Order: sequence, then structure tokens, then C-alpha cells
Amino acid sequence: MALNLRQKQTECIIRMLNLNQPVNPAGTANEDVYKILIYDKFCQNILSPLIHVKDLRKHGVTLYFLIDKDRKPVHDVPAVYFVQPDHSNIQRIVADASRSLYDSFHLNFSSSIPRPLLEDLASGTLNSDSIHRISKVHDQYLEFVTLEDNLFSLSHKSTYVQLNDPSAGDKEIEDIIETVVSGLFGVLATLAVVPIIRCPRGGPAEMVASALDQKLRDHLLSKNNLFSEGGGFVSSFQRPILCIFDRTFELSVGIQHDFRYRPLVHDILGLRLNRLSVPGEKGGMKSYELDSSDPFWMSNGSLEFPEVAVEIETQLNKYKKDVDEVNRRTGGTAGAEFDGTDLIGNTKHLMNAVNSLPELTERKQVIDKHTNIATVLLGEIKERSLDSYVKKENDMMVRGGIDRNELLSVLKGKGTKIDKLRFAIMYIISSETINPSEAEAVEAALRESEVDTSAFQYVKKIKSLNVSLASANSASRNNIVDWAEKLYGQSISAVTAGVKNLLSSDRQLALTRTVEALMEGKPNPEIDSYLVFDPRAPKSSSGTSGNHLKGPFKEAIVFMIGGGNYVEYGSLQDLAQRQQPVKHVIYGTTEILTGMEFVEQLTILGQKMGLGSSVATSSATH
Repeated sequence: MALNLRQKQTECIIRMLNLNQPVNPAGTANEDVYKILIYDKFCQNILSPLIHVKDLRKHGVTLYFLIDKDRKPVHDVPAVYFVQPDHSNIQRIVADASRSLYDSFHLNFSSSIPRPLLEDLASGTLNSDSIHRISKVHDQYLEFVTLEDNLFSLSHKSTYVQLNDPSAGDKEIEDIIETVVSGLFGVLATLAVVPIIRCPRGGPAEMVASALDQKLRDHLLSKNNLFSEGGGFVSSFQRPILCIFDRTFELSVGIQHDFRYRPLVHDILGLRLNRLSVPGEKGGMKSYELDSSDPFWMSNGSLEFPEVAVEIETQLNKYKKDVDEVNRRTGGTAGAEFDGTDLIGNTKHLMNAVNSLPELTERKQVIDKHTNIATVLLGEIKERSLDSYVKKENDMMVRGGIDRNELLSVLKGKGTKIDKLRFAIMYIISSETINPSEAEAVEAALRESEVDTSAFQYVKKIKSLNVSLASANSASRNNIVDWAEKLYGQSISAVTAGVKNLLSSDRQLALTRTVEALMEGKPNPEIDSYLVFDPRAPKSSSGTSGNHLKGPFKEAIVFMIGGGNYVEYGSLQDLAQRQQPVKHVIYGTTEILTGMEFVEQLTILGQKMGLGSSVATSSATH
């Protein structure tokens, strides 16, 4: 059975809402208990894409509140808490219990609660004589947000900045790695799989892979662990492969403009937790949900924008034809003699028409929604010349450069400040060698448009280090790496591994190409140096790229540290569909970023390193 993360996480949440009782096949607990749900902001984001208000009602939840809101007592009713295990939430739970706000407290923590906090909870409720109100405490291992069947995010803000901050100490880096590992562990526990882990050497990817391997090993030692549900024969099934990368592996994808529908909607309109708001036809804002309940979004998300416009038109014409057909059938024929036989026929048609109305209405709503979204997108594309940005960035990546006049005309033409900055960074990434006078002209053009050039300078600095590293021989190369790591924080060694990826020239992303090779499991020079961790194998064999561990793999989980996007997600789904037989790929990341959000993180890093102009960053967004 294919791994379906959305379904698995939803099942865990429904079980939690039913006081962690077994749920019957209809999806509800055996006894109807009315209850109250209390969550924090983070857990609200976990629930939001999976559970709607009507679903809460179905599971007996009559009221729901944020934990930090003032709440009145509701007697004789159990409360289900779903919160992160942190100090302020524990204090609040103790306060709620001591005030006897609810009859009983069913506490569910989004990840494993650390022992000191558990002791705080115990002593706090003991001191206030309310420990009897705490019915159960559960670690749920659900600290990740599932947006689609095969897409999740850990919702960790600014991981890229934190991991690459030149002033970050070892302790801070270890803490970030620990939170990433904890989130990934939750994903694997929810899927109940222990994968084979692969990653490039060096940088955050190796740190996460080795820490996750250790965490899984430690956990598998206990008798009733989270992965033992299928008994001992689980390990004989084919296991998935978990491929871990870090954003510097392929920087360009986080920055470039894309013309496919899903990435475009996310990048331009700011899709967040499967929701977005756009200006409506009659003024005001309209909010839409774009998720698995929307068939148009699911089937056309990976199409180029012009193809989507054609598809909307096709669906609209098909809808009109179906409406005309219903009208023709129920309207009778003009001028015909009325007799009893026609009445029977007409009644039948009327019944069919009545039955088809809800489906037709729903189709019309979907068409209207996407017509509105596409209209707003089209306005932005025209105003900012986004189609030309997409084409020229692709050409640059393929040709490894761009004509100087063309480059400067784009920077002086249409587009927001961030569009121009993204284009300038793509120029730096795609050029095999940087022409100093050309780079100077680009900077001057950016400054003329009042753009903060910190991000541009930052990528240029990394690029120049890369080029010197690539050309240096291995002996001196080590010295440069040591020097670079002292100077620029953790990830330069990962950046050096990404030199050829920065210059990847074909349309298929380096990430997709690499995942395809890892799933095949055949010897391949691109991935032969990748590390292998198998948490179920003896410790001595880990870290070496041995027998490629019984590939090919049918299922993969691909995880990007430092920010992912819908471009990579779409590319990996295309890869999975293209395979014969069809493979299955889940894509996850520390956070899903638009091009603008990622460039803002590069800007912060540039400023921390004292690069670039000092135009206020806030102005860069306009």
C-alpha cells in the first residue's frame, strides 16, 4: 500500500479527538462524548489543512479555543488539549486544571514531552490539588503540517538563516538539527516506516541524517516501539528510501520564477496552509481553499499557466453544454400536444435534473474560483512581465549566461524590486565565470531601482568561493574549506558539493535527477559518494555506501532542509508518475518558501556578513 501521509495523520488526529479510543469503521468513536478542543497556534496550523469545523462536530467537539485565550469554565465536559510541549503551555494547563475549568483533561503533545516539563506538570497539578483531573497524557509525534497526500512542512521559520548565520554557535546549530530530526521522526512514526537514509556528505544534510539514524536506533531498542505495529515481518517488506538534502544543494530553485500553475499561485498570491485571498470581481477580498477537495487544482496544478487558462475555458463550455442538456430535457418540446406519456417521461427527466443540480453547482463554483484566481494572476503577469522573467532565467540556466544588454534591459524594465533581485541572483548562479565589470553594472542597476543588494552580494561571495574551491587542488582545497567554514558558518562545505548543481543546465532539476538515481539504487558516479544509514542494520555498516541496499525503491521520502517550494514538489511528482510502474514520492521541507521569502533570508545573511547596500529591507518588497 502506498504511503499516504495525509490520511495517516488525519487518522491519528481523529483518534485523538475521540479521547484516543479505537475508532469504528464509520470514523467515529463508539460512544458519543461531547468535548472541548484546546490548541495552540502551531497545532491549529497542523489541524487546519486536515480537519474542518463540520468534521469536529462529527467527532463530538462542540467548542474549540486557542490555549492563550481567556476561557470560562464548562463543567461535566472533558477537554482535549493538543499543544506543543513548551513551558508556557504547561503553565497554562496547570492553571486551567487548578481552576477546574473542565471535568477531565486529555493532554496530547505534538511531540514527545521532555522529562523536566512532565515533572513541572506533575508538581503543578499536585500543588493545586488538581492532578485527578488529568486523565491521560499522550505524545502524538504529529509536529508537522501535511498539505497534500505527498507534501509536508515542519513549519520551522528561517532555518536557512539559522544554519548559515556566521555568528551561530555549535549549540544553536545542534538545537536546530534536533528540532528537524524530531519533526522527521514524527513523520516516520506516523507512517510507521523505518527507511534507508541517504544524503550527500557534509553540511546540515549529514548532520540530520546521522542524528535521525541514532534516534531511530535508540527507539527501536525498546520492545513496544512506534514501528512494531506490523510485528517482526515489517522489515521484510520493501522499505522506503529517505533522501535528505540541504537548500544549498540547488540554490536556484528557491529563487527562480516559474510558470506552472501551482508554483505561480504560491509565489504570486501567497498560498498558505492551502488557503489564499484574492480581490473579488465586485471589490473586497475572496478567500479560497485549494486542496484535495478541488479536482481542478489536483489535476491541473502542474500545467503551465496558458494551458490552465485553456482548461478553464474547456470546463466552462462543458458545464454550459451540460446545463443546456438538462434544460432541453426538462423543458419539454415547444408547441407539442400534452399527453400522459410525456408526463411520465418528463417526471423522470425532472428527477434526473434535480439530482444533477448539486454536482453542476459545485462544478460552477470550482470554475468561478479558478477563473477569478487566473484573472488576478494574469494581471500580475502582465504588470510585472513575469513570462519574460521565466523565459530569460531558463535561457540563462541552459546557456550558462546572458547577453549584457539583455541583462541590463530586464533590470531596468518591468517587475518589482524583488523580481529584479531574483533575476540578478539567477544571473550570478547561472554564469560559469563572473565578469567583474558586468557584475558591477548589475549592482549599479539594482541600486538605481533602490534594491537592497545584500542577497546578491551574498550569493556572489559564495559563488566566488565555489569557483576557487572547484579549481583548487585537493590539498589547498581543504585549507580553503576550513577558512570558509570559520568565516561563513556551517554550510560552505555543502555549498562546494553543490557547484555542479548550481550550474545544472538541463530542465530536470538536479534534485529530481539525484532522487531518481537514489531510487534506482544502481552504481552511479553522481551518487556514489552519498552516505547510507540503515537504522535496522548493525551500527558498523552505517555511513558507507555499500551494496546500494537492495534498490530499486518503490517509495521515497525527499526532505529539503532550509526551505522547499512547489517547483520541487511538482518536479518530484512528475518523476513518480513517469516511472513504470508508477513510483511514490513524498516531499517535505523545513518550511515552504516563495521566491521572495527565500531571497529575504539571503538578504539577512548578506547583512549579517556586512555585505550590500543599506537600503531598508522593507522597501525591497514593494
